[in-house]
Order: sequence, then structure tokens, then C-alpha cells
Amino acid sequence: MDESGTTIRHVRADEVEAFRRIRLEALRTEPSLFASRYEDWEALSLEEWRNRLNEPVFIAFQGDEPVGITGLLRQRSSKMAHRATIIMVYVRRSLRGTGLAGKLLSAVADHARDIGILQLELFVSAENPAAIRFYQREGFSEIGRIPGGVLEEGREIDDVMMARRLVS
Repeated sequence: MDESGTTIRHVRADEVEAFRRIRLEALRTEPSLFASRYEDWEALSLEEWRNRLNEPVFIAFQGDEPVGITGLLRQRSSKMAHRATIIMVYVRRSLRGTGLAGKLLSAVADHARDIGILQLELFVSAENPAAIRFYQREGFSEIGRIPGGVLEEGREIDDVMMARRLVS
């Protein structure tokens, strides 16, 4: 627990309800920040939610209340298993600017390093310069763009691809 009373945990299947709550909050309150839609996730069965926890998911809690989330999606191919994608990054608006996003990112990076990941990658909306600056401060560099990577309400929005090498 840090000075703000926040703890970060790698959650398991028995914490599926906390996962569901914070993920749906993220998609509902910040729909333009994610490639996923609230409606798609809201429709998932409890079993599908549990299955999503087969990949590492880290949740920040204040007491029992989930207030932030991030996840890690490892490449499956043996030639690419040294790479993983950071997914679902979200911190409740009232806690932004407190360093919590950096702590979540550190927790997932430490886990990635422990399981042999050498490179973290992520995609961020070109229309989210604050997030791009945050990732740059956290050691990520832009490595490319996917033109029209996301279709949001009929608009094509570029995805910025970023990567960070993990060095022991």
C-alpha cells in the first residue's frame, strides 16, 4: 500500500467482479480512449470475464474499490514470445496526476520482466496526446502508426504504436 492508500494486485479469477466493475467503468466513462466498446464487454458472460483473466490483469484498489487497471497480452508464437502488449490502461479521473498510472505500468512491467518479456508494446489513439506524453515519460517510443486503426462513430482515428525495451 502506498501513501494514498492504494494497492496494486495481479488479480485472479476469484476477483472477476472487481475486474468487471473497473473495466466497464473505463469503457463507460472514457469510450474514446479504447478500441473496445462498452456494449461488447457488458454482454460478456461471467465465464467469458473469467477467461479474460487468463492473461495478466493488474488492478489498483483503494480499500476494496477498484480504481485503475492494466493488462498484458503476450505474443503466442514462440519466435515472438519475448514481446507483450500493454492493454486496458485506465485510472479513475479523480486519481489522475497522482502517479497511479505509472505505478500500474511499473507493476505490469515488473511482471513482464519476470516472465521473460524483453519488449513491451502498446497502441494509443493519435487523438490522446496526454497519454502519448505519459508513455514517452515512461520510456516508450513511437515506432509507427496504423492509419485509421480505430473507427469511432464513423471517423477513422490513427493508432500510434509505441514500444519500450525491458532491460534487467
